[in-house]
Amino acid sequence: MIREKVLQALYAYELSKEPIVNIMDTMLADLREHKNDFEFAKKLIIEVISHEEELEALIRVKVDNWEFDRIAVIDRMLLRMGICELMYFQDIPPKVTINELIEIAKTFSTEKSGKFINGVLDAVLDDLKSKHTLLKTGRGLINENIHREQNKPRKTSKDG
Repeated sequence: MIREKVLQALYAYELSKEPIVNIMDTMLADLREHKNDFEFAKKLIIEVISHEEELEALIRVKVDNWEFDRIAVIDRMLLRMGICELMYFQDIPPKVTINELIEIAKTFSTEKSGKFINGVLDAVLDDLKSKHTLLKTGRGLINENIHREQNKPRKTSKDG
């Protein structure tokens, strides 16, 4: 539900170009009682907007066989949200991000959007892993950080 609210706010912003603060006040009003949810939604919206050019560039690389402007607006927004979470939200497991956005795509976009979102986000995730730029921490993220653990210096008995 939180990501759905974020999507709605980003969509309203995209169409109206009203100040995002006004849109967040309206669209996130019912989340205010839940501080963590509200803060997450607010941060995701701001991060997506502030990194929009970078996120768009990453999407364009992955969909180079498509005419970018023909990608459904909702799908582009979901991809921005997903890539943003992969890159800038260290405590959210990639599988959670991808699965949630696939479900939202199935509900709010086209019949094939779930598979499309999955394919693009998986490709971006693979790139982040191969470049060792996926920075994830916390429970459930151990496998995502194996490359970091393998490259850490090992303590020996001399080290204490």
